[in-house]
Amino acid sequence: MRLATLTGFSAILMWALLALLTARSGAVPPFQLTAMTFAVGGSLGVISWFFRPGALKNLRQPAIVWVVGIVGLFGYHFMYFTALRNAPPVEASLINYLWPLLIVVGSSLMPGEKLRWHHIAGVLLGLGGMVMIVSKGQGFGFEAEYSFGYIAALISALIWAAYSLLSRRFAKVPTDIVTAFCIATAILSLLCHLALEETVWPQSALQWLAVLGLGLMPVGLAFYAWDYGVKHGNIQVLGAASYAAPLLSTLMLVLAGAAEPSLRILAACLLITAGAILAAKDMLFKRKSKRNKLPDGQREPV
Repeated sequence: MRLATLTGFSAILMWALLALLTARSGAVPPFQLTAMTFAVGGSLGVISWFFRPGALKNLRQPAIVWVVGIVGLFGYHFMYFTALRNAPPVEASLINYLWPLLIVVGSSLMPGEKLRWHHIAGVLLGLGGMVMIVSKGQGFGFEAEYSFGYIAALISALIWAAYSLLSRRFAKVPTDIVTAFCIATAILSLLCHLALEETVWPQSALQWLAVLGLGLMPVGLAFYAWDYGVKHGNIQVLGAASYAAPLLSTLMLVLAGAAEPSLRILAACLLITAGAILAAKDMLFKRKSKRNKLPDGQREPV
C-alpha cells in the first residue's frame, strides 16, 4: 500500500507542472490542447503494448468501467473548462478543488475504509493552504451572474472525486485501461474543439516541447500513476495530499521566474505540509509502532 500511495503521489508531483507547461504552450485553445496532450498520453500506453502483447486483453472490461473512465477524464475536463469560461477563475478553481475533500469523505463509505479525525483535520489544513494560493490573498466572492460557471465547477469536482473513488471499486481492472480512456478523451476533446474553437498551433519549438511535456507527464503518466495509486494505495492520504498540487504548481512558477515568492506562499506551504503529514499519520508511523510493540509477558531490554 505504501508503494502504491507513493505512486499516486507522483501524479500530484507531475500535476505541479501543469500550469507552467500550459503557460509555455502558447495560445492553443483549451480543448485543442486537451486533444493534443491526451493523444500523447494515450500513445504512451499504446507504445507499451508492443512490448507486452497480452496487455490488449485488459481492454475487455464491463461497460460500467468504460463509462466511469471516459466520463471521469473527459467529463472532468469538459466541465472544468466550462466553469472557467463562465465564472472568474479564482472562484471556479476554489470550487473545483473541493474534490480532495470529497475523496477523503467519500472513501469512508467504502468497504475496509475508516474516516478518522486526522484525515478531516489534514484535509481542512490543506484546504486552507490551497485557498491562500488560489485567492492570492485578495479574497473572493460569489456572484449570482456566474451561477452557471459555479455549478460547472462543482460538477467537475464531483466527477473527479467519483472517478477516483469508483476506480478503487474496480481495483482488479489493470491500469492498461487508462490508455483507452486517454484516447477516447482525445477524440471527444477534438470534436469539442472543432465545434467550439478556432485552431491555433504552437508557434515555436519551445511551445511544441511544452505540449509534448504536458502529454508525457501531467496529462500522461500522471493519470496512470493516479489510477494505480487510488486502486491500491491509501486513498484518504492521497486525497489530503492532493492539496499540494496548487502549491507545488505555484512553486514551479516561482522557480521559473513566472511568479514572485511571498510569505503567503510560505504560509500555504506550511499548512499543506502539516495537513498532509497529519492525514498520513497512520501510514507514516504504523510500522514503527508495530516494531516497538512487544508480545505479552516480554519487556524491552535494558
